[in-house]
Amino acid sequence: MDDLKYDIYIGANPEDVWKVLVTPEGTKAIFFGSVLESTFEIGSPYAYVGPGNDGERTVHVYGEVLEYEANRRMSYTEHPGPSYRDNHAELETRVTLTMEVVGAVTKLTLVNDRWPDGHPSYESTKQSWPMILSNIKTYAETGKTLDFGY
Repeated sequence: MDDLKYDIYIGANPEDVWKVLVTPEGTKAIFFGSVLESTFEIGSPYAYVGPGNDGERTVHVYGEVLEYEANRRMSYTEHPGPSYRDNHAELETRVTLTMEVVGAVTKLTLVNDRWPDGHPSYESTKQSWPMILSNIKTYAETGKTLDFGY
């Protein structure tokens, strides 16, 4: 399976974009009400937890922090939450977010790689990353999110 790679340019500084990515207020806005729970230490667990199939504390995705350099780079393994796939522990990919300043904007690059053959979430993830990245951009620039109708 091909790596998923996206570049987006955001009219905000890296610190403000980073806050969107890691603070409860930011993640709730861009990840459909989910909060990122983690200490962000290398090797520590993380989970996006919010409303869903299992109630208010549904684990949507989870994994382990691989890299964390505030305002610049974050990488982690990613598994679908237990309520989405019975074999969730076997379905591991990697997500890497990198930010750099380009002129007066922040370039955010997302790479989602290490897809195992036949991963059942590949196609839906391929479609959802552009929506999430668009939400990050809009929220960082305006303080509002996009209405995707759900």
